[in-house]
Amino acid sequence: MQRITQYPLLKEIQDRWSARAFSTKSVHQDDLYALIEAASLAPSSLNEQPWRFILGEKPNDLSILKQSLFPSNHDWAQHAPMLIALCTKKTTTFNGKDNFYSRFDAGAAWAFLSLEAHRRNLIAHAIGGFDKQMIHESFTIEDDFEVILIIAVGYPGDIHTLSEKYQEREKPGLRRPFMESILKK
Repeated sequence: MQRITQYPLLKEIQDRWSARAFSTKSVHQDDLYALIEAASLAPSSLNEQPWRFILGEKPNDLSILKQSLFPSNHDWAQHAPMLIALCTKKTTTFNGKDNFYSRFDAGAAWAFLSLEAHRRNLIAHAIGGFDKQMIHESFTIEDDFEVILIIAVGYPGDIHTLSEKYQEREKPGLRRPFMESILKK
């Protein structure tokens, strides 16, 4: 199903969605690094660029990231050949105070990463259900950083590798009309 928009949009924006059926085919390092470079070009408050990534490139690192997933997410994400943890720095370099916009900025980095993944015919699916403390401790992350997302990355795979409940959901989600996103007085 292709999403229909009222206005012409970038193809990557119009067609991107969060699939769950992954092929076990490895993601080429050049593609992986291109996703991180795309994320690095996202806008950020005061150009802080608070995002940091933990790449599941090594088997042990990938195993830790997979083990951190809550069971409902592990059910489908275990097949992804690459997991990435997205972290954000909680304070600014500018003045050492709380960076109120760090999560917002990391979200922009995630969006850029996901669009570049789609352009490269890769799936990038953000996951919020995971054990943040486990990742924090396993990778010895500094206290000034917060783990906010895991991103499953890979090539589209066979829908039949998914449980029945996820097979039913393996299509672009419906979106409300964009005008409903505008708050009015």
